[in-house]
Amino acid sequence: MMTHYIIDGNNLIGKIPALMKIQKKDKQSSREKLALMLQRYFLNKKANVTLHLDGFAVTKINAGRIKIIYSENITADEKIKNQIEKSKSPRTITVITSDSNLTQFAKVCSCKVIPSEDFAKQLNNKSQDDEQTIIDSMKNDDEFKKLFGV
Repeated sequence: MMTHYIIDGNNLIGKIPALMKIQKKDKQSSREKLALMLQRYFLNKKANVTLHLDGFAVTKINAGRIKIIYSENITADEKIKNQIEKSKSPRTITVITSDSNLTQFAKVCSCKVIPSEDFAKQLNNKSQDDEQTIIDSMKNDDEFKKLFGV
C-alpha cells in the first residue's frame, strides 16, 4: 500500500533556516517555497502527500499532486489528528513533525513519525542533488552560459 505523508508545515518551516528567514518577512512566500521543495522531493516517489498549514489560504499555492490543507479556525495539529483518526489505514501514514504531542498521538495510532529536523536534512540533500545533477548534465560551458544568459 502507498505511504501517505502528512506534513506539519509550520513545524517543518521552523526547522529550515532559509525558510524561517523568509517567513519573518513574508509568510506566504515561505509556504510557497516549502511546497516547491516538497514537490521536487516527492517528484519520483510513489506517495500521497498532505501539507498542513495554520490559518487560512491567502493565495492558492500550486503544489502539483501535493494536497494543501489550511487549519482555518483550529490548529494544524488538530487538523492532522482528525485526518489520522479518519484514516482507514493509519499504518500507511508517516507524519512529519517535531511537535511532541502530535508525535505521541501519531505513534499511539500506529503511524510512523519522522522528526521535522531529520526530514529537513533529507529535503536539503535532495534539492542540492537535483541542482548538481542539472549542472553535471550540462555537457559544455555554452549550455551553462545560455541558461544564465551570459
